[in-house]
Amino acid sequence: MKLATRMSRLGTETAFKVLLKARALEAQGREIIHLEIGEPDFDTPSNIVEAAIKALREGQTHYTPSAGIPQLREAIAEEISNTRGIEVHPDQVVVTPGAKPIMFFTILALCEEGDEVIYPNPGFPIYESMINFTGATPVPIPLLMEKDFRFDIEEFRSLVSPRTKMIILNSPHNPTGGVLTKEDLEAIAEVAIENDAIVLSDEIYNRILYEGEFTSIAQFPGMQEQTIILDGFSKTYAMTGWRLGYGVMPQWLAEQVATLMVNSNSCTAAFTQWAGIEALRGPQDEPRKMVEAFRQRRDIIVEGLNRIPGFRCLKPKGAFYVFPNIEGTGMSSQEMEDFLLNEAGVACLAGTSFGKYGEGFIRLSYANSVENIKKALERIGEAITKMQKG
Repeated sequence: MKLATRMSRLGTETAFKVLLKARALEAQGREIIHLEIGEPDFDTPSNIVEAAIKALREGQTHYTPSAGIPQLREAIAEEISNTRGIEVHPDQVVVTPGAKPIMFFTILALCEEGDEVIYPNPGFPIYESMINFTGATPVPIPLLMEKDFRFDIEEFRSLVSPRTKMIILNSPHNPTGGVLTKEDLEAIAEVAIENDAIVLSDEIYNRILYEGEFTSIAQFPGMQEQTIILDGFSKTYAMTGWRLGYGVMPQWLAEQVATLMVNSNSCTAAFTQWAGIEALRGPQDEPRKMVEAFRQRRDIIVEGLNRIPGFRCLKPKGAFYVFPNIEGTGMSSQEMEDFLLNEAGVACLAGTSFGKYGEGFIRLSYANSVENIKKALERIGEAITKMQKG
């Protein structure tokens, strides 16, 4: 049997490959500190869990509408209207099993051979994977440390062409923790409108922000009709395993994305959707506490990394990752990933896992305890010092 050619164009997430290597070392008796996986280490808040249990006991175990149950779509429309300052109707909402299908479905629905898609690099690897899968041309916009990992607006303008179909944004950003400013977003919006390009705005980390207020590109005049907001419950509510996400988009596109849901997943699990309503409308104390814990961990890991010879690390403004420059060590990103796992017992990801412009960097997630973060910093420092002494 021979696979379809398009399958060769699909990429992957290397975090799961590193996790597999780390688990193999743990099976040999090694203690590994996991800073590779991008998920909160907190439990889902109990009120959300109880809402799911209640839904199960009440028989919410059957098929639901492909775009999501009306009650959750209404709650999401209300949430986005309030937090983004725009008017959203439930018909613009599609609920999916996790937020990632919104990337998959919208790129699949809109992009084809001959189209170009501008996307951040380094960036979440599934962007480039899906662009390639559809046959469109990926056009990376480099996110540079000297620019605080934001778009260089002039370079961005230079990348736009008559073939630009879509612009992908992610702010706060994975893997760098960078945040686009209001001025950045305004300039990008102007370009999108001038060129009739749709924007896929990945806002999954919008609540994990350490300074200022979150701004969505959908808030700018004329942009609501040209923006797909991608969001979900995994990061804000520590619900990665629940697989519950959503997209907010123009109604004509929502109808097509719902059709893709019919053809793939049928629907999102019923009881998780009722849990999602409780997440949005219930108490928000636990998510706020989680962000404060991430802030404390961020400060500890940034300070610690900057004390290690050959490391330079900016303080992230959002999400829960640091993206230190390791060029001063003389090692490549992949060499550092392997070195830290095998010699220090610390699992991290090479910057090149997020694209070619990630060379010279590694990503560490600080979604781990302060105790483990301090232990990891100590191990990294000792391993680097030992290596440099030779």
